[in-house]
Amino acid sequence: MKKVSSWCAVVVWMAVIFYLSHQPGSESSHLSGGVLEFIQAFIPLVDLSTNEWIHTLVRKGAHLSAYLILGALFMIALHHSDQGRLGKRAIVAFLCCFLYAISDEVHQLFIPGRSGQATDVLIDSLGAAIGIALYLAISKVRRRKAF
Repeated sequence: MKKVSSWCAVVVWMAVIFYLSHQPGSESSHLSGGVLEFIQAFIPLVDLSTNEWIHTLVRKGAHLSAYLILGALFMIALHHSDQGRLGKRAIVAFLCCFLYAISDEVHQLFIPGRSGQATDVLIDSLGAAIGIALYLAISKVRRRKAF
């Protein structure tokens, strides 16, 4: 059951990424603007809405975070599928995330107001690598506690 549910989590998260990528540029900007408003509530002394670099930082942070989660979910699913050694699982998970990041950016080429960016693939890949590394670190700690 864990095998099926962990793969379902991967597919659902990929669908969330696809949904967010399928939004036209205006809707995507509105969403990240909402995130800025939320952050602004905690930092009222600085006007974040006029700083374009902060808007960019939020958008790129969303890329990194989404793929960090995807990388970790792939590792969990591969673990429950008993797919080879840990190192092999990490490589497979990273390649799957990398290929999905490429397909995500190609998909955005066909969405009004959006564009595919090679830098976003790199940011997505970095996020996936961090998610995989976190999974590996947690696995190592758990193995040590088991002995």
